[in-house]
Amino acid sequence: MPYLDERPTVAKGRRPYFFDDPSVDKLLSILMSVAGEVSVLRERVDTHERLAEQDKLPTTNNIETFEISDELRQQRAAERAAYLKRVLRVISDELERMKKSASPTPYPEATDLE
Repeated sequence: MPYLDERPTVAKGRRPYFFDDPSVDKLLSILMSVAGEVSVLRERVDTHERLAEQDKLPTTNNIETFEISDELRQQRAAERAAYLKRVLRVISDELERMKKSASPTPYPEATDLE
């Protein structure tokens, strides 16, 4: 697998941090990289299964030339979105909790110049 030998490109400049502790950002970055790899593996397993249903061997050529219909592309996109939603559920739940607990200043008070 030649892609394993490729080194990832590195962004220039300082890394932006979104959480108070940069370690949390690093951990999230690792998690998302692993989640991306798992997502790709899930699609490749699906390709293997579909080839088996067609009584084809899962050779490199058969896998790489497997034709994906628009319906399958949409199905995989929906499955990927659901998978990422499950992976990121803790973060999205926390964001929703923060949004609900934030009480904006009522308009009359915000415009009071005194």
